[in-house]
Amino acid sequence: MTDLATYAAYPDKTRGRRHQEQAPIGRNDFQRDRDRIIHSGAFRRLEYKTQVFVNHEGDLFRTRLTHSIEVAQIGRAIARNLALHEDLVEAIALAHDLGHTPFGHAGQDALNECMHGHGGFEHNLQSLRVVDVLEQRYAEFDGLNLTFETREGILKHCSVKNAKNLGDVGERFIKRQQPSLEAQVANLADEIAYNNHDVDDGLRSGLISLEQLVEVKLFAENLAQVQTQFPKLNDRRLIHETVRRMINSLVMDLTRQSQANIAHHHPQTIDDIRKLPALIGFSPEMQARQAELKRFLRKNLYQHYRVNRMSVKAKRIIRELFDVFISDVTLMPSEYQDRSSEDSARAVADYIAGMTDRYAIREYQRLFTVSEREL
Repeated sequence: MTDLATYAAYPDKTRGRRHQEQAPIGRNDFQRDRDRIIHSGAFRRLEYKTQVFVNHEGDLFRTRLTHSIEVAQIGRAIARNLALHEDLVEAIALAHDLGHTPFGHAGQDALNECMHGHGGFEHNLQSLRVVDVLEQRYAEFDGLNLTFETREGILKHCSVKNAKNLGDVGERFIKRQQPSLEAQVANLADEIAYNNHDVDDGLRSGLISLEQLVEVKLFAENLAQVQTQFPKLNDRRLIHETVRRMINSLVMDLTRQSQANIAHHHPQTIDDIRKLPALIGFSPEMQARQAELKRFLRKNLYQHYRVNRMSVKAKRIIRELFDVFISDVTLMPSEYQDRSSEDSARAVADYIAGMTDRYAIREYQRLFTVSEREL
């Protein structure tokens, strides 16, 4: 990749991997990270993990897998605009949800409650744990042995207490520094993707309507443009045209504002980036529109009674699975039984977090129901 900014992340200047390896041939270190993520079991399982709608509710709704791919696509576009390293942004984007539980945020909240008193549960930390420890694919080390730059991008949030146990990747939380611009881009690409695609899925599901969304400025402005240009467009194409224009307007605003922020601070190296405030961001006007859209989705989609009903069921499944496994670790597969000797609660959390929606439902049925064939 040529014509990178001087303050971009360069794979030949990486801070390295946890376990020393020979440099890859025919690809750079960030491409190797991306390839390892794509070939991991945790990445494949994202296909059957909830974004908003549980997998069996429909084939066309986003899953964690399709969401991650969409984040990578948006992130690469922004990185290209800003002369940053696209491969690193892509690797971070594809890995950022590897540690997410089944059943979306409801599953995470339930597992965090179960882990109260055992260090808690947070999916960013779990994503890092997946790539550092839990993936078992290579002869010479546990995990995927990713570069420092990819690992720091995966870890978006972290308490100082937890950061102290994470070595070099936790230092920035202790020193109150920023990650690379590539990590900042991946973070905001995630926000752009889930806000706008949740609008699309919410409309497809019928839980929110066009009539409600016209009260949201970002949606209304882009809808008006589409209706003016294409007055006879049917609903599906109308929605798609509006959502894609929303994404484009956010990407272009982010690009312009980030370029202005960078020009104002004049960074020269990635080390300069770490000492400055966050430079990737929206203009104040667009940030206000994004916040309004978030509030709308929280009230009208995420707290819709049908979503709440599934969330209640999901939390009960997670809690009851945790309770039964923590009371008898021999009910888990042998690899998690072996890990439970060090920390039984964390081993149970690892097992549950790694489940897909449908696997969790089947485990629940296997453990708590009896079929005639078993009698």
